[in-house]
Amino acid sequence: MEKELKELRDEYLRTPIPKELKDVVQAALNEKPRKKPKVGRSILMSAAAALLIVTATVNVSPAAAKVISDIPYMEKVIKVITFVEWKEEVNNSSAIIRTPAISGLGNKRLEQSLNDKYLSESQQLYKEFTDSMATLKEGEKGNLSVESGYEILTDNETILSVQRYTDTTAASSSTENQFDTVDKKNEVLLTLNSLFKDDRYLQVISENLKEQMRQQMAADPDKIYWIEEEDDFTAFKGIDEKQSFYINKDGKLVIAFDSFDVAPGYMGTVEFIIPTNVISGLLVGDQYIH
Repeated sequence: MEKELKELRDEYLRTPIPKELKDVVQAALNEKPRKKPKVGRSILMSAAAALLIVTATVNVSPAAAKVISDIPYMEKVIKVITFVEWKEEVNNSSAIIRTPAISGLGNKRLEQSLNDKYLSESQQLYKEFTDSMATLKEGEKGNLSVESGYEILTDNETILSVQRYTDTTAASSSTENQFDTVDKKNEVLLTLNSLFKDDRYLQVISENLKEQMRQQMAADPDKIYWIEEEDDFTAFKGIDEKQSFYINKDGKLVIAFDSFDVAPGYMGTVEFIIPTNVISGLLVGDQYIH
């Protein structure tokens, strides 16, 4: 993040800013006016350079972020930044928890809802870590490692897909993932149900997942999925409407499972790309998945 900010800062210093953009930025940050620079590049380039100010002030000055979001060419600059980071090492244990924040959405209710959720998740994770440390007896070592962060999986004109992950290592290791996919044009949070005409997709996708699992096991004896014993309570029966998913950069639907969901822990998290031709007749449209 520091490297990215430095690069943006350098670009900002090199790039002249048009008067209309400069005046608004100065007002938002309560700066004193300076001499008008010579305009040597386009407004779009200058707006991109001013993104440094948006990123640097969004957590400090919501008013500044609101003013900047009203500038032409800046209204659709939707970014994910690190809002806060917690680091702690105690009793041979460690926690690194990075919390993302989305900025630039016109739908402020959605933006606030997502950011509140991310912060709440991180606070709960940090509380669980400190509570675990508090239960240790004097001199006892925790041997616990928790790392939580995020990754931007897709960011194009239509879709923003954000993954939050938590890796926990104690006696064994496990990974949990959560995903949010936002329609950037209509500024709504997409659900699995919203992508399809009706609930027929649940069975179609479930059968395709089982087929892919069987193919992978046939091709690689080291891969194991819990699907063979259909009467086993732990065997994978199918997905429901709350199934984790995201839409990748190629416009494909990806179904994601955490450690131990459908396979032994050594296989970690697993993902399956659903062929679009399998679900095309069930989709409400092709603007997201194609």
